[in-house]
Amino acid sequence: MSVLTVAAARTLARDLLTAAGVPVDPAARTASALVLADAWGIGSHGLMRLPYYLARLRAGGCNPSAALRPVTDTGPLACYDGEDGLGHWQVWEAASLARDRCLASGVAVVAVGRSSHCGALGVYTLPLVESGLVGLVFSNGPAVMPPWGGSAPVVSTSPIAAGIPCRPRPAIVDLATSAVARGRIQAHAQRGEPLPEGWAFDAAGEPTTDPAAAIAGMLAPLGGPKGFALAFLVEALTGGLVGPALSTEVSDMFTPSDAGRPQRISHLVMALDPARLDVSGDGGARLDQLAATVVAAGGRVPGAARPLRPDDSAELALPDRLLHELFSWV
Repeated sequence: MSVLTVAAARTLARDLLTAAGVPVDPAARTASALVLADAWGIGSHGLMRLPYYLARLRAGGCNPSAALRPVTDTGPLACYDGEDGLGHWQVWEAASLARDRCLASGVAVVAVGRSSHCGALGVYTLPLVESGLVGLVFSNGPAVMPPWGGSAPVVSTSPIAAGIPCRPRPAIVDLATSAVARGRIQAHAQRGEPLPEGWAFDAAGEPTTDPAAAIAGMLAPLGGPKGFALAFLVEALTGGLVGPALSTEVSDMFTPSDAGRPQRISHLVMALDPARLDVSGDGGARLDQLAATVVAAGGRVPGAARPLRPDDSAELALPDRLLHELFSWV
């Protein structure tokens, strides 16, 4: 393992993205999202993904000069065409806009369609929870999960993130509705490690512990049929409502032959102002109480172990192989 500071890692990622043609501001925002995922211990959605994004930028599957083109704007609700750009900076912009609109109206929904993978969804709750708002973030991706009892993939890992502005620090929920995020399968493949049982199926629908077979196959839903029901909900809110593609039509970043195909992924950000939903005037105190009861019962509030904004001098331990690959792009 090698060690980089958070600041050095962000600079490296930003410079690689700008060299690939991404303007400085979107490159810096994307780099920050990737490095924050690593700082949160979600390496499967951090810098490990950057070589795949760079390959897609080079092959034409991702548009380095994309903008967010307005499609619909009613005030509390806005929809943008992402023009096949990097998802990270686009979802951050969507969350920031949702924050501003929610503070004005009490509720906001911002969608981005025709986008690309955006990494760890929990990152995009920060603009909301840091302003005292509840945030919900949904996204889709390539189909990797079959319906319960089915034999073909129809939905993605269908991730869900939520930020709750309780004190002394916000709660951040970030999870895939599959048994495991697909990036963790790829991480096992890179390390040559077998998968735990129950994570995945091969292309024939048989359980497998071989990560290569799992990447070419399917992921198990979290919690059986209930997990698939949640995944279906996420797919309906993203690919179904926003579009332009359902997960069965989304190209796969882990498939080299797909590098030149735009993913056309969709994202949805929702924001709620707790102060305007409260019937008794003490909603904020109840959220704090909720967090306190979790701790008093011996538990941990979701996301409590993760630094919301790690110091620039904080150190990240990254695999030597990953750093060698990143520096090969310099």
